[in-house]
This record gives sequence, C-alpha cells and structure tokens, in this order.
Amino acid sequence: MPADHPSIPRRLLHRRALDVQVFARDDGLFDVEASLTDTKTHDVPLAGEPRKAGDPIHEMRLLLTVDASLTITAATSQTLWMPYVGACDQHGDAYAQLVGLNLLKGFRQAVQERLRGTRGCTHLTELCLVLPTAVLQAMAGSIIDTREGDADGNPPFQLDRCHALRRDGETVATFYPRWHQKKPARATTVS
Repeated sequence: MPADHPSIPRRLLHRRALDVQVFARDDGLFDVEASLTDTKTHDVPLAGEPRKAGDPIHEMRLLLTVDASLTITAATSQTLWMPYVGACDQHGDAYAQLVGLNLLKGFRQAVQERLRGTRGCTHLTELCLVLPTAVLQAMAGSIIDTREGDADGNPPFQLDRCHALRRDGETVATFYPRWHQKKPARATTVS
C-alpha cells in the first residue's frame, strides 16, 4: 500500500529478494547462505538475451563459514543469473577476501575497502552489508548471550545501536536494568 495515497492503483514492476540462512554444523562452525534475486514483471531486453517476465535478472549467492566468534573462515560467491554473461561472472572469487573478517568488528567498512566499485560486484557487495545483523539474529539468545554482556564487562552488543535500545531509554531500563543509564540532567541557567 502506498504511504502517501492508498487509493491510487498501482502495479508491481520489480522485486528484489534477499534471503539469509544460517546452518549449525556438527563441527561447531556455521554456514551462511545469502542470496539476492531481482525479477521483473515484464520482459526486459538485455545485452545477452531478452529476459522473460519472472526470470531472474540477477541471482547471486554468498556462501560463508563462520566460527562462534563470527569470524569468517571460508567464503565464496556464485553468480547464477546476470545481465552480462561472461562478464558479471568473471570477478574471480573476489569474495574470498572476506576470510578473516569478523562480522561484529568493522565488517561493513572492511567490505567497502576490499570490494567497492570495480573490485567486486555491486550486488554481492550490497548483500554483504546485511550479513552482520542477519547472522546475529541466528545466533542471538542461543549461541551468543544477548542479555549479560561479554566476559570483559562490556554491555550486550545490541545496546545503543538503535533508538529502541538506547541505554537511557525505557526498554533498557525494563529488560537490561544492569546496563541502564539515566539521562544526563539538563544544565539550567539562572538569569
């Protein structure tokens, strides 16, 4: 439903679907399978061959293995559908450069440094950017303790990362009282 005029008729032109699945392995590692798929509701003339409505314009995957600390131990990519066959799929495996990065520590910046622009694929690089929060969702509460903070006495990673989990807010006061901080008093001036 459109936000500004709910009564105006409309038709779907394009759909981008992102999917991230995380699997626990029996060896203690985790496989992350992320995909990006673009489809259109109408035929599209492409450089190589016309693409029929509903057939992917892009279908790309990132396949990662991470350890319990969320450090990437293996990484590869697949380009299954692309507009420029023989070009889009010829990036070598630039995404092997993700190995050694930690999803919680400077990951997005490191991805941009290694893979932005002509160093990688626009769509696969964009897909990388959703991985930290998606993988955290898989691990939160079962593999990663999201309530008590870390062994060094730091607060849970999610605090102060969005408006709902402000350390001076009601949500933190209610669900994370140990980590709640009162709002600083406003300075008053006497005239």
